[in-house]
Amino acid sequence: MNLEFTEEQRMLRDAAREFADGEIAPIARQIDERSCIPDDLRRKLRENGFFSLLIPRDFGGAGIDAISYVLVMEELSRASAAVGITISVHNSVAAGPIRMFGSDEQKAKWLPLLAEKLLGAFALTEPGSGSDSAALTTRATPCGTAGYQLSGTKTFVTNGAYADLFVLLARTSQESKHRGITAFLVERGSRGLTIGKTIEKMGIRGSDTVELVLEDCCVPVRNRLLNEGNGFRVAMQTLDGGRIGVAAQAIGIAQAALDASVRYARERVQFGKPISEFQAIQWMLADMKTRLEAARLLTYQAALAKDEAKKVKGRYSLEASMAKLYASEAAM
Repeated sequence: MNLEFTEEQRMLRDAAREFADGEIAPIARQIDERSCIPDDLRRKLRENGFFSLLIPRDFGGAGIDAISYVLVMEELSRASAAVGITISVHNSVAAGPIRMFGSDEQKAKWLPLLAEKLLGAFALTEPGSGSDSAALTTRATPCGTAGYQLSGTKTFVTNGAYADLFVLLARTSQESKHRGITAFLVERGSRGLTIGKTIEKMGIRGSDTVELVLEDCCVPVRNRLLNEGNGFRVAMQTLDGGRIGVAAQAIGIAQAALDASVRYARERVQFGKPISEFQAIQWMLADMKTRLEAARLLTYQAALAKDEAKKVKGRYSLEASMAKLYASEAAM
């Protein structure tokens, strides 16, 4: 595994770090206390291209590689995990499935809009189905040539309060658990779609998380991703990319925690000297740094596997899952 970053990757990382330190970090506490990302910061994030990181250049995006994406996500999340996950969800699990599975018409319509002005979200989880995604019960009933009527409830929808477009999974068949699921693009303002209650969280409060309520929500056939029954495949491959984003987010959180710990250890004086001079504290900091670097390496490995998978149309589920698991535990 080559860990030598290209000049372009270093420039992207440094630009993200400068933006995070200058625009995000000074208001990170405000973002958490007020449980929202200010409109002005959203505008600046858009102007600086963070909402178009993984959208191909042919559709107005930056089209960066996975390693560059991890480097950028770490810097944003180091300043605010709420900002990091907002950008990650939009790029990886909203624009991502359209990029991977959308028709030429769907890509041409939605990807430039997501790069320029729209916000995306991903709606899979339901009150009765979390990790067991195939147990979802939201129904998609065909209604002639007009399309489908969707009925059900989605929960823990990140970006849901502000999203313009939802990649949403619903059941088109009861005969097969996994093969009865289909993916749809549901537009905000669709008849029968209601943005439900905001879900209160213990942390990452600046990232909005809501329920979606669908009552005979009308979705045209042109907004279906792939054919009926391919939704579980769409969801699983989409989540592989999402896990890498979450791993990078966790690395940013862990780095911020380590930085704060080192600062405090140097400032806090006990028994006439900074506590950083006590061996017990040094051991703790050494363990934190070691776990952080191990998480980084796993995440870089997953990112490289993703880039290689693009070339050979392979999967990188194992690498992405390990990175997310270990990085999340390291951050905690």
